[in-house]
Amino acid sequence: MVSFDEKVYTFINEQELIQQGDRLLIACSGGIDSMGLLHLFLDLRKKLEIEIFVAHVDHMLRGKTSLEDRQFVESFCREKGVPIFSTSIPIPKILEAEGGNSQAICRRERYAYFAEVMKNYSIEKLVTAHHADDQLESMLMSLTRAGSITGMKGIYASRTFSFGTIIRPFLSVTKNEIKEFLENKSGNYREDSSNSKDDYTRNRFRHHIIPLMKNENVHVPQNAVQFAQHLQEDDDYLFSIASNKYGEVIKEVRKGKFSLKIPDYIELPVSIQRRITLLLLNYLYGDSEYANSEALIKSINQLCKSQDGSATIHLPNDFVANRKYSEVIFEKNESTSLVNEKLLEFNKWNVIQNGICLYIGDATNVENLDSLESRTVYYFHSNSFKAPFRIRLRKEGDRIHLKGMETSKRLSRLFIDEKVPLLDRDQLPILVDAEDNVMAVLGIRVNKNFSKIKRAQDDIKIIIEYNNI
Repeated sequence: MVSFDEKVYTFINEQELIQQGDRLLIACSGGIDSMGLLHLFLDLRKKLEIEIFVAHVDHMLRGKTSLEDRQFVESFCREKGVPIFSTSIPIPKILEAEGGNSQAICRRERYAYFAEVMKNYSIEKLVTAHHADDQLESMLMSLTRAGSITGMKGIYASRTFSFGTIIRPFLSVTKNEIKEFLENKSGNYREDSSNSKDDYTRNRFRHHIIPLMKNENVHVPQNAVQFAQHLQEDDDYLFSIASNKYGEVIKEVRKGKFSLKIPDYIELPVSIQRRITLLLLNYLYGDSEYANSEALIKSINQLCKSQDGSATIHLPNDFVANRKYSEVIFEKNESTSLVNEKLLEFNKWNVIQNGICLYIGDATNVENLDSLESRTVYYFHSNSFKAPFRIRLRKEGDRIHLKGMETSKRLSRLFIDEKVPLLDRDQLPILVDAEDNVMAVLGIRVNKNFSKIKRAQDDIKIIIEYNNI
């Protein structure tokens, strides 16, 4: 029977994860997986002829307990003579200021710290303890969310990170194997109490879905690793073909403006078309939510199906795709459907866009302005928001205070929760005051200070009329 050490060592060699002389930064939370990783590399460092360092981040989410996690890792590393880099990051304060997903923010801050350490100390590779069970969970979560090939490829054994590489030598083993290895080493670890809760999506899969699958086949995590590896290899190969074809199909006319030749595009296999479109979206949007959007890919492919006549689709961030016979031009729209900013006139109707009109004025105005079913009426006090009031498009970092929430919510998160189509998000009219506070996203949600019933202190009325939408 192949030992745990040999299994991981073989995987490292097969995937060419480590070379002689490498300097490795091991990400260690103090949990069972990362402590198993650290123990293994303490055993292998002479055999592999490498230097190892350890990094730990205290997210300050569990008070004294998370501080004790940090002290545990620091103490272990000092005992073993391993250089340790550790820090405490006030995630609760960041969440209070930014809102959003706590796990995503923890990951962002944690990896930013790892990158900083690697840069400052010339460490080439970051090592994490992702294992076969993590691979299975990631693939199932991706399938549940969207079902894209990008997500189904799961976790790579190696990928570019910062100015170096991130490697995952434990992808070849399961969590149970890691636990057994650590127990045989009489190794201690810290248990994160949040892992037992169902608050996070990954935990719900881990506690309820994965056990059912393992009841059918205990080797399902290893199957997921093999399946992901095959998908990665196939997808990487198809992307290499798409990259070679890209220059034949798409030309950059000038900075930010691209031309796609429809005849050359449609003669390619659909799998290559899709990947060429993904490459184009990456040029247009970089590392953003739009770069891997299935909705955008479908819209662009549909636009290219016919070579006759002309058509236009509006893309996020003011981009448009104009089809003119055998060509599609991608560029910034010079005249968007909503002017970037519109100052609202008080006590008057203001035409906004797409059949939306807005009245903002004195709440004591007795004129019968709010009797139609197509109109929604709100009231607020002038101390809540400062005039003049404006309509504009959304900006990065926009937030809105909603009823029932202690902190404000990012509009980007709101759009996801409200299932606003990706193509519509950058064209929605945002009502703001003189200090740029978001008062409402017209047609979606309004600020907590708004009321549909006039209160004694309310002195301003807003009426929104929706016609033909």
